[in-house]
Amino acid sequence: MGFREKLAENYTKNYLRKYGDRITQAQGKVMSIKIQEKSILGIFHKLVVSILIKPDRSKNIIKCYYKTNRWFKKPKFMTIAQGHSLIIQGLKGKKGKSDRETIKILNILNMTTKGQLVPIEGDAIKKIQQAQKIKYR
Repeated sequence: MGFREKLAENYTKNYLRKYGDRITQAQGKVMSIKIQEKSILGIFHKLVVSILIKPDRSKNIIKCYYKTNRWFKKPKFMTIAQGHSLIIQGLKGKKGKSDRETIKILNILNMTTKGQLVPIEGDAIKKIQQAQKIKYR
């Protein structure tokens, strides 16, 4: 095992130790999406995206948000429209906090357009689609 592999393994182990109980995944159709872009003096850019998702075969609505800050360049975000089918990977809020019901977005897989916010190596989307087909039969 090389240095990079040890470093990556140590990083993932510590990440799972810290956030393991909060990691979650939500799947459903987009009910609404709101994108707010803010620029401070033209050099500091903020992007806040809030998405409401209605999970498949459920009456619940899940609130998700994505925040990013960037110097000099505008942050990029994927195109999402109402009615698109999404899989959102993220972190639930901490217990006892006011945002414990919302999900902080780490990655979005758009099943309608086959797009990803953070690209995943390999054919992960195909595996997810196959698992969905088996699950709903």
